[in-house]
This record gives sequence, structure tokens and C-alpha cells, in this order.
Amino acid sequence: MRVLITGAAGQLGRELSGMLASGQAEIGPIPASYAGAEVVCADAGELDITDAAAVDAFLASGFDVVFNCAAYTNVDGCEAHESDAFAVNATGPANLARACEQTGAKLVHVSTDYVFPGNQPEPRVESDEVAPLSAYGRTKLAGEQAVAQACPRHFIVRTAWLYGHEGKNFVKTMMRLGNSLDTVTVVDDQLGCPTNANDVAYQMLRIAETENYGIYHCVNKGTCSWADFAQAIMQEAGLDCVVARCTSQEYKEAHPESASRPAYSSLVNGHLAATIGDTMRPWHDALRSYMGK
Repeated sequence: MRVLITGAAGQLGRELSGMLASGQAEIGPIPASYAGAEVVCADAGELDITDAAAVDAFLASGFDVVFNCAAYTNVDGCEAHESDAFAVNATGPANLARACEQTGAKLVHVSTDYVFPGNQPEPRVESDEVAPLSAYGRTKLAGEQAVAQACPRHFIVRTAWLYGHEGKNFVKTMMRLGNSLDTVTVVDDQLGCPTNANDVAYQMLRIAETENYGIYHCVNKGTCSWADFAQAIMQEAGLDCVVARCTSQEYKEAHPESASRPAYSSLVNGHLAATIGDTMRPWHDALRSYMGK
């Protein structure tokens, strides 16, 4: 088996490559079919996915599965640089999807809970109507649509509030602030699903073995606010930093350049449960595992 990971230097790409090298996820061994796989890791320096000719040439050697972990994930940055975000989050996936269709590869593409407006206080299923509020959500939705149109052998994996051991994420930010400040202020009226990147990578490997194509939600179980998440991080880290709670409106007034975010973007892992089985952990258990490493 030949596997390509794009965006390989990011937190999800690193989890995938490490897992394929070790054969082990935090919750157990990866599928045996990946034993001995040839894994090609490509970040932006090795493959610019926004360059269609470069993508075609890179994939011409033939891959069985392509995991697209490349993305422009700075939600606030996308507001100021939407065309750049569109290139990475939509044009790039379109290029990969066309190349996968031409070469017969499966494509596993990562998307986000931010494709939903978050205006209903109940978890979203894969078939629910999408209506993104931000440039990030719009560009990621365009990527989903491009992938689905160009390559029937696709798995679109929507995840949320992702954290891993590489790159920037909310857990690392809270740890840094908690070690230097007495108090941090975090919004408490945006609710979603904190998700360990190791768990998502494991499920991506599992679904890629199948032919159960389509959209998947893949998040750790349970719903909390960003402030709840921050409080759990401080507790697990043994930090005395106090989490002060604020509203989204208060945060927006203090940071007018920030992007609008869904008020409620919790997801249900319905397609996982109906196909390979939903083995995603409760979010607090997954966080505790991450913090213990």
C-alpha cells in the first residue's frame, strides 16, 4: 500500500505519520492492512496543493490513499485573507480530488464543524443544512463541495476544536497562558466538541480501509464551552490560573477583527456509528490522555 499525507507537518498530519510508523494509536493498534505501507509525507515545501500541475505530477506515481491534512486553519486570519484561505482550503482539495480520480486513489479530506451556523442548540448530523458564518467556514465548505464533485471515492471528515502534539492549538495556548498569568478570559457561550487529533487520525485510517464513502463527523464525545475546556486544561495541568468567563459579544467588542463563530457546533458521529463503529472517546478522557503524555 502507498499512502500520501499532505499537510504532513501539521498536528493531524504528524499524528497520522507517527501512527503509521508505530502501528499504534492512543486507544490501540491501527488496522493491520497498513503494516509495511509506503508512506510519503508532503508539506507545502514538498507539494503545493494549490498548483494543479504539481499535484498531477506528484500523484502520477500512484497512491492507494491520500490523506489531505493541508489547510489554512487560522480562523481570524481567514477573515483578512479569504482568497489565500480559499486557495488552500478549496482549490487545493479540488486539485487533489481530480488527481485522485484520475489515478484511482481514495481521498480522505478533513473539514470542520464551522460549516454549520450553530444557531440550533442540538448536535448536528452529517446531513444537516450547512451555512457557515466565517471565511474559514466558507472556504472549508467550498473544499468539501469540490472534493465531492471531483472524486466519488471520497471521505470528508468533519472534526472540531482539534488539538495535537504539533503546531498551535487551544490546549497549548491555555497551558502557556496558565503558566504566566493569574487569570485568562475565555468565552462561555460557544459550545462544541474538543477533539484529540490522535483519535481522529485513527478513525481516518479505519474508514479509508472501506468503501463507505461520504461525509463523516469525527469528534470526541460530549459538549462543553471554550471556558469549560480551558478550566479542564488548567485542572489537568495542575495550574492555579483562574478562567474568567465572558460572552461572545464581549469578546467581539474587545477583538473587533475576530471572525464570527458558531454558538453551538457540537457534532454527532452518525456515519462512523453506522459503518465502522464509533470508538471516539469522551472529550475529557481524551484530554487527560493527551495531557499525560
